[in-house]
Amino acid sequence: MTPMLQSFDPFTGELIDEVAITSPAQLQHTVAASHDAAKQWQALTPEKRLHHIHAAYAAAEPEMETLAELLSREMGKDIRRSTGEVHGTVMGGPYIAEAALQALQPQHLNGSTLEYRPLGTVAVISPWNYPLAMANNLIIPALIAGNCVIWKPSEETPLVAQTFFDLIKKELPPHVLQLIHGTGEQGRMLVESDVDMIAFTGSQIVGKDIMQRTGKDLKRLVMELGGNDPMIVLHDANLDAAARFAVASSFENAGQMCTSTERIYVDAAIADIFEQKVVEYAKHYKVGPWNLAGVNIGPIINHGQHQKILEHIQEAVEKNCRLLHGSVDQKPPFITPTVLADLTPEMRIMREETFGPVVCISRFTNLDEAIHQANDTSYGLGAVVFGNKDAQHVADQFEAGMIGINQGVGGGGDAPWVGAKQSGFGFHGSPEGHRQFAQTTVINK
Repeated sequence: MTPMLQSFDPFTGELIDEVAITSPAQLQHTVAASHDAAKQWQALTPEKRLHHIHAAYAAAEPEMETLAELLSREMGKDIRRSTGEVHGTVMGGPYIAEAALQALQPQHLNGSTLEYRPLGTVAVISPWNYPLAMANNLIIPALIAGNCVIWKPSEETPLVAQTFFDLIKKELPPHVLQLIHGTGEQGRMLVESDVDMIAFTGSQIVGKDIMQRTGKDLKRLVMELGGNDPMIVLHDANLDAAARFAVASSFENAGQMCTSTERIYVDAAIADIFEQKVVEYAKHYKVGPWNLAGVNIGPIINHGQHQKILEHIQEAVEKNCRLLHGSVDQKPPFITPTVLADLTPEMRIMREETFGPVVCISRFTNLDEAIHQANDTSYGLGAVVFGNKDAQHVADQFEAGMIGINQGVGGGGDAPWVGAKQSGFGFHGSPEGHRQFAQTTVINK
């Protein structure tokens, strides 16, 4: 009997459907087929590869509503957010492809030519919190560069991945894009298989494991490994704007976002007002299932993640933080909007990636100490400062790949998505990011 991977509705706990888990023999066949297909895919001009991608994504357009509903049912986010992710993936995919095409054109420098040649087969391992968008950002530049791709989606969201894959593969040559399913076991098999590059989005722990498994072969890696993003609120900040951002960033996607604001350091002189404003905004957030009108915060993806968030909250309260909004006793699958104050550095919620709808506030009287605490982490994905006079100074001191001054992180257009320290190894997006999916070759004549 073929082992099956079951996907459950995180709200009801009901089984939605199941897919077959990829066996070791099937994976070996998939990798071999990818290498064979790469020969013809690489032989095409980049413009012809772009044509295939345009056709593939056009084939998915009529099914965007179906994809959005399935994404909501499987992952839990409300239908408005799922619709936004699906539209961004399907309609934005060709734009990423065109940007990658331009980035991978040969360059002429002082008598030398730089060419960007295919690597071969790229393994894309994607997360469940943005199951289509995050995969899309890696798959497209890999394909445009002339690589074939083997995609392993998260075991939490296999159905929406399978449905999307079935739609776009019709317009791609056979085996150029392939899909495998399974848990960490299949992910480890894929990493150790005869692939040329791994593009991964997920946790630090898994990222380090990937590096160990690929070290002997020195495989190319691009990895985004989560965050524990800080925010500093200065005494001269627009407190209304800062509070709105703090709540929106902490609660987006039920807090299940790698660039969620997880630690807030606010000047003690304005902390009381800031906390009051945060609580008022938090009260406007509605918790419920994906198809309930006005819902902002859906269910947590699974019981284990729910338990982790609750443990972080409970430990902080036991260590004498102030619970301004929310509860320490919350039943799955929801975590209601929670606001904590007087957090201290030794609390787990300030040191680990919580991944839940929690605003965590700590006061400071010394700005240099606040900057030190903001940087005192192995993570370095994003960081934000709200204020005026010293805002640029704070931004200059942040140890992060993406920094926002009086706004969120993440640049516009084809800006890179990049982490510092242990939040990133390589990056994607931007011409430089697209080129990481190719072999740079210098030709002198």
